[in-house]
Amino acid sequence: MNRYPWWKYAIIVVALLGGFLYTLPNFFGEAPAVQVSSGKATLKLDASLERRVSQILTDAGVKPDFVQFEGNSIKARFTDTDVQLKAKDALSRALNPDPADPSYIVALNLLSRSPHWLTAIRALPMYLGLDLRGGVHFLMQVDMKAALTKRAEALTGDIRTLLRDKNLRHAGIARDGNNVEVRFRDRETLTAALNTLTDQLPDLAWTEVPGGTDLKLSGVLKPDVARRVQETAVKQNITTLHNRVNELGVSEPVIQQQGVDRVVVQLPGVQDTAKAKDIIGRTATLEVRLVDDSTEAQSAMAGSGPVPFGTERYLERGGRPLIVKRQVILTGDNLNDAQSGFDSQTHEATVNLTLDANGSRIFKDITRDNIGKRMAILLFEKGKGEVVTAPVIRSEIGGGRVQISGSMTSVEAADTALLLRAGSLAAPMEIIEERTIGPTLGAENIGKGFNSVLYGFAAIAVFMCVYYRLFGMFSTLALAFNLLLLVSVLSLMQATLSLPGMAAIALTLGMAIDANVLINERVREELRGGASPQAAIHAGYERAFATILDSNVTTLIAGIALLVFGSGPVKNFAVVHCIGILTSMFSAVLFSRALVNLWYGRQKKLKTVSIGQVWVPPSVVASSAVAADEPAKT
Repeated sequence: MNRYPWWKYAIIVVALLGGFLYTLPNFFGEAPAVQVSSGKATLKLDASLERRVSQILTDAGVKPDFVQFEGNSIKARFTDTDVQLKAKDALSRALNPDPADPSYIVALNLLSRSPHWLTAIRALPMYLGLDLRGGVHFLMQVDMKAALTKRAEALTGDIRTLLRDKNLRHAGIARDGNNVEVRFRDRETLTAALNTLTDQLPDLAWTEVPGGTDLKLSGVLKPDVARRVQETAVKQNITTLHNRVNELGVSEPVIQQQGVDRVVVQLPGVQDTAKAKDIIGRTATLEVRLVDDSTEAQSAMAGSGPVPFGTERYLERGGRPLIVKRQVILTGDNLNDAQSGFDSQTHEATVNLTLDANGSRIFKDITRDNIGKRMAILLFEKGKGEVVTAPVIRSEIGGGRVQISGSMTSVEAADTALLLRAGSLAAPMEIIEERTIGPTLGAENIGKGFNSVLYGFAAIAVFMCVYYRLFGMFSTLALAFNLLLLVSVLSLMQATLSLPGMAAIALTLGMAIDANVLINERVREELRGGASPQAAIHAGYERAFATILDSNVTTLIAGIALLVFGSGPVKNFAVVHCIGILTSMFSAVLFSRALVNLWYGRQKKLKTVSIGQVWVPPSVVASSAVAADEPAKT
C-alpha cells in the first residue's frame, strides 16, 4: 500500500543530485577579474585577442587563474585584488598605447570562483541584484519635446521634397515648434497641395489658417502619432543603452522604462560611476560620404603622400585606411530603419536600409552620378569616426531602400544593422537621479537576507520536530529539499536575486511547510477515526493532495498576476514566488511521502507511527471502553 516503484525514487535521486550540483556554485563566492571588451563600434574581438591577453599577463609577471573568451569580451580571473589591479595596468598600457583614443575597454569585474568542471555543465551562480552586490543606479529622463521636434524636422524635409516632385510651388515652409506651416500664393495650388499632403503624409493633421496676404496650411502631428513617436523614442533609447552597457560587462543589468518618459538603469557590480556615465551618456552619429579613389588618395592610403584637399583619412574594419570626402551626403537623421538579410541572387549577407523621403531623393541622385565608385558609411563617437562599411555603388538606387553587401558574415551584417539602427539616442536623455551602493552594504544585505532564511528555517524545523515527531523530521527534510530545488532552478535560469527575492524565499518556506501540516493532520484524523497506521498514511496523503493543489493553484495565480503586471522588485519577488510554489508541490507531496514509505512502508505489522499526540474524542474513548466491558458481563 505504501510502497513507491523504483522509477519514482530514481526521479527523486536525480532531482536531489541536480539540485545539489546547481546550487553548489552559489557557495564559492566571487573572485576579482579584469575584462577586456571592444572600445570602438567597428572593432570585433576574437580568439586571437585571448592569446594576446595571456601573453601580456605573462610578460608582466602576472599569473591568472584562467583567461577565457566569452561572448563579446575576454575575461581573466585572479586570486586577489592586488594582482587584479596590476593586471589591469599592464593590459591598459599594452592594448591602449594612446590613452586619448582607446581601442579596448579594460574594466574591473568579478567572476565566480566555481571550478571549471561545474562551469562546463553550465552550473553557474545566481546573479545578484543591485541591493545585494552593490553598483550604480541611474534614473534618466527622455526629452520628449526633442523627439517630437526631431520628427517634425524630418517631416518638413519630406514636405519640401513631395511638393517639388509634384511641381507644386509654395511661398515658404517653416516649422513652429511641432507644427509645420506651408505658405501658398493662390487657392488652386493650396487645394492641390492639401490633397497631396493629406494623402501622402497621414501623420499630420492639416488645417487652413489665416496668413496675411498669403494662404497658409498648418500641419500638426496627430495625437496618436505623437504618442507613437514618444514611445518609439523611449524604446530605441533603451535598445541603445543596452548596447552601451554591454561594453561594461555588467551581469544582468536592469534597463527598463518607468512611467512615460523615464528609464531606470541599474548596473550591479559597477563602482566606477564616472565610467558608467561616460558609457551610457555617449552620443553617436551616422554619416554617408563618398570614397576618394584618385591617385593622390591611393598614395595617401599607402602612406607615401599627403591627404588630398577636401578629404579625410579614416580606418575601415580590420584597420585598413580609407580616404573619404569631407562632404556629407546623408546623416543618421535620414535613416528610418536598418535590418540584416540575404541577397536573393548571390545569397550574401546584406544590410537593408530604409531612408526617409529627403534621404531617398539625395541617395538616388548620388548613386546615379557615381556608379562604380565606393560609398563609405561612418559612425562617429566622441568626435572620432570609423568606417562601418564601404560598398561599391553598382546601380542607381531609388525608392528609399538601400542594400549593402560584400564580404560580410550574417553576424557582421546583424551587428552592422544594429549599429546603424541604434547607433545614437533617438532623443536626448538627462540623468535626474544617481545612487551608488557600495559592496560593503551589499554584503551586509546578503548576510541579513541569508540569516532571515536560516532562522526562519530553523524555527520551522524545531516546531515541526517537536509537534509531529518523526513525521516532523520528514517534513523538515522535505523543506530542505524544496529550498535546494528552488535555489538550483534559480541558478539554472541565471535569475537575478535581490532582497525582494530573498523575502520570497522566506515566504516560500512558510507556504511549503503548510502542505506538510495538512498531510500530517490528515494522517492524525485518519488515526483518530480508527484506521490502521498504514491505511492512515495512505489516506492522509491521498485526501490532502486535493486541498494542497487548490491552495497552491490560487496562490500561483496571484503570483502570475504579479509577474505579468509587476516590474522591478515586484517582478523579482514574483519569479521566486512562482518557482517556489512549484518546487514545494514536488517536495511536500512526492519527496516527503518517499521518506515515509521508506521508513514505514515495508513494515507489514505496523502498530504505531511517530506523529505526535493523536487526540481522541472522549465519546470514542467511552464507547471503546463499553465495548471492552460487555463481553465480561456476559
